[in-house]
Amino acid sequence: MQIPFEPQLFGYNINIHLVLEYLAFFIAFRYYILLKRKSNDVISSNNRLSIILGAALGALIGSRLVGFLENPLVNISQENIIQLLNTKTIMGGLFGGLLGVEIAKKCIGETQSSGDLFVFPIILGIFIGRIGCFLSGINEFTYGIETTSVFGMDLGDRILRHPLALYELVFLIILFLCLKQIKNTAALKSGVLFKWFMILYFTFRFFIEFLKPNVFYLFGLSTIQILCLICLLYYHKTLLNIFKNAR
Repeated sequence: MQIPFEPQLFGYNINIHLVLEYLAFFIAFRYYILLKRKSNDVISSNNRLSIILGAALGALIGSRLVGFLENPLVNISQENIIQLLNTKTIMGGLFGGLLGVEIAKKCIGETQSSGDLFVFPIILGIFIGRIGCFLSGINEFTYGIETTSVFGMDLGDRILRHPLALYELVFLIILFLCLKQIKNTAALKSGVLFKWFMILYFTFRFFIEFLKPNVFYLFGLSTIQILCLICLLYYHKTLLNIFKNAR
């Protein structure tokens, strides 16, 4: 199979990344509905709907904003502006969704933690989306820098690069299995599982970003890495508890 993978249907090229992106949303949401039916959700249906709407709006704004900030110094032109408006990133979506949820909960007076039900659907959705990223090769900015290691792959430009999407797929499988094991064996307080997911995923993305051909604007870090540090700072109390218990 050639990368980028561009299948044809009735003579038209299919954007495999876009197809898998929509499929990721659909399957992740159906998985969420399944988990919700099996759980004893302490949050009312109306409040849960408000939280989902807050998450969706926050994710939309966050993904676009951080996508723009990844390359804020682009030359101003109609073509570049349109491209920037269409740029989005899962990292901004996750953190924006988090803030959207917190704002929504403040507005409706909900005090219960709401994130645990979203953890595994989110991981599944990211996993499906990353398959699309890998199949898109260099058409999506999820490829790595040039490498001479055994992991190097030609992603469409005849240069052996780190296949970062594949690295992330492996990480997501491990993360899913580990969090499942923790959920089934440990007595966690409500909301802790989601915090662990955010901490582990954002930590992984912080380090993997060094393997991307990024523009490092501030302190030798990319926009995504700065966002990762903001997220870890947001969860500093959880991190301190983890280090305290480990010690």
